[in-house]
Amino acid sequence: MERSIRLCCARAFSACRTLPARSYRTPHIPRHLHTSPVSAFASKPPKSRDRGPKSDEDTQTDFAALDVLRNTAAPATAVEMCTDTGFALNNAMRVSNSGLLLVGGEAFEWRPWLREHRKEGTVGESGLGEDGLTGRLLNAKRQWDVPNEAWGVLELVYPKPDLLIIGTGPRVVPISPAVRRYLNDLGIRLEIQDTRNAAAQFNLLATERGTSQVAAALVPVGWRESR
Repeated sequence: MERSIRLCCARAFSACRTLPARSYRTPHIPRHLHTSPVSAFASKPPKSRDRGPKSDEDTQTDFAALDVLRNTAAPATAVEMCTDTGFALNNAMRVSNSGLLLVGGEAFEWRPWLREHRKEGTVGESGLGEDGLTGRLLNAKRQWDVPNEAWGVLELVYPKPDLLIIGTGPRVVPISPAVRRYLNDLGIRLEIQDTRNAAAQFNLLATERGTSQVAAALVPVGWRESR
């Protein structure tokens, strides 16, 4: 009797081990497929941009009246245009083959890429000078780095501007900690942008706050780093 019970248990255990694997699979749940387009009820774009006659309602907003600077004249040193080799100012002044330093309502030609051993001031006279758009503004870490002598005007001017907007050329380049530390020690805050945006920001802030509070140091947008 005991032997028969053991034999039955062994057969049952063997049957449990040989059950097909498919009996343990998770039942497949079908997914719903939507064939209707998502934008079936979206409104169609207008065929014309004509919005009809101008409204005479008194409640409509005059956005021109919201411009608080509309009656404020732009500074004479506002940047009117950025060219590959220079700048055009609001006072009809043109600067070529040079950067631009705008401080205290005055405009200065600015070539921060020049070093002490280079010759300056003879290229325009068909001489052997090196004052063209050639040189280096980046250090070994690819940071914008210029000598302290490039900021001589900022050392002499008084009162010093509260903000200096630096335009690093065709694209934004991080400036070196040494340059930032030197200018901060003069009591000047910095804003770093590409030259086009830096010029636009200078025009806005100089009109709003005055040229004594805002200065700009701009590298031409056509600047290419020498190898």
